Amino acid sequence: MLPQPPASVVLEDDREHLVHPLQFAADHQRPLVFVRGQGATLTDIEGNEYLDGLSCLWNVNVGHGRTELAQAAARQMEQLAFASNYVGSVTIPSAELAARLVALAYPNMRSVYFTTSGAESNESAFKTARFFWKVNGKPDKVKFISRVHGYHGVTMAAASATGLAAYHRMFAPLVPNFIQAPPPYPYRWAEYGGQGGDPGIEAADAIEQIILREGPETVAAVIAEPVQGAGGVIVPPDSYFPRLREICDRHDVLLIADEIITGFCRTGRWFALDHWGVQPDIVSFAKGVTSGYLPLGGIMLSDRVHAAILDAPADLKYMHAATYSGHPTCCAVGLANLDIMEREQLADAAATKGARFLENLQTLAEHPNVGDVRGLGMMCGIELVEDKATKAPAIGLGGRVLAEARTRGLIPRLRGGARGDAPIGDIICLAPPLITTDEELDRIVAILRDSLAAATA
Repeated sequence: MLPQPPASVVLEDDREHLVHPLQFAADHQRPLVFVRGQGATLTDIEGNEYLDGLSCLWNVNVGHGRTELAQAAARQMEQLAFASNYVGSVTIPSAELAARLVALAYPNMRSVYFTTSGAESNESAFKTARFFWKVNGKPDKVKFISRVHGYHGVTMAAASATGLAAYHRMFAPLVPNFIQAPPPYPYRWAEYGGQGGDPGIEAADAIEQIILREGPETVAAVIAEPVQGAGGVIVPPDSYFPRLREICDRHDVLLIADEIITGFCRTGRWFALDHWGVQPDIVSFAKGVTSGYLPLGGIMLSDRVHAAILDAPADLKYMHAATYSGHPTCCAVGLANLDIMEREQLADAAATKGARFLENLQTLAEHPNVGDVRGLGMMCGIELVEDKATKAPAIGLGGRVLAEARTRGLIPRLRGGARGDAPIGDIICLAPPLITTDEELDRIVAILRDSLAAATA
């Protein structure tokens, strides 16, 4: 066991010296001090146990306490903790992991550039897309189209692509040449200008209209999460991504798949665009590649994007770099993590368990404040409303539900609505570890049912 100071000491150090992501004092009145994780369970410093309803932050896919991942890190550190992956040198884990990822991903993928986070991966995707067009003699293709409610990180370019206003307000002005399109949101598509047709086709066509308005000669890429995660678990209609791929091809625009949440078996496939038979040009990934055991991310590049890097002349070479790109210890853990996923067939497990989990969660739709329950694989969302008939979004109810769930031993996550953020209100997001048992998934549903009842009593 690691040394464990008194909770009072930890909390004092926290209050005095630690700035948290999304820092706001009122949201940090009763922080949990987590000290242990095993399977789908987290334990705090007081010994209380909680079901991990979001795999911490959508990332602990293989569950907590996998000693083989710690051992993989220790073995690599003992031999070679770090060496640079800059051109002219390479390490065995980085080369092996790149080859494994390409073999698992879409058939058109060819190569990998490694990062240490999802936001850094998307920054790399944007730079690589611009590089691709400049090498190909189209230097004016510099604009990026993303979607409202999309989340792509909060570094400056990634935040500019993120379609959640709360992440913009205090850091504006944003990076220019990022444009927002409507989301493929079937439940509320009419509120985004839907005309009563297929919402998938109409939402994709809305992106085409932006491409035409801006001029295809100026648009570098469209970036899209296969399932919008932090924005509320928005699952697109089946028609959406095939149509979007056609549009990108027609106008010579790259398609970037942000699979930072959806990759690595989360939706029941290794990578989520497989559900619709679509291949992107660039894939950004992070989170599940190591199941959160060490920071690692990256971008996978299609044959034609990879060729642009290989064929570039010396005066146009790929001048993109990071100290920890291809970090050998992180890559060694990534390899061990893939071993677990393949051995335990976690893509199939996520598909089977996820379908059962979603079916059980949909029984919550009987509650008068539940407007929609949706999901794909092991990621689900419960949208809360003030009134089922009008779909008026609930603001504030989600916080009460989360507080009730926490007292009952469940940690989900809230996509919190805000006044002026219509039409989305509060959405309870769920993405348990892929190894969560059926019994534990049933407990999650039962806790949420009791929490909804208590929060609305």
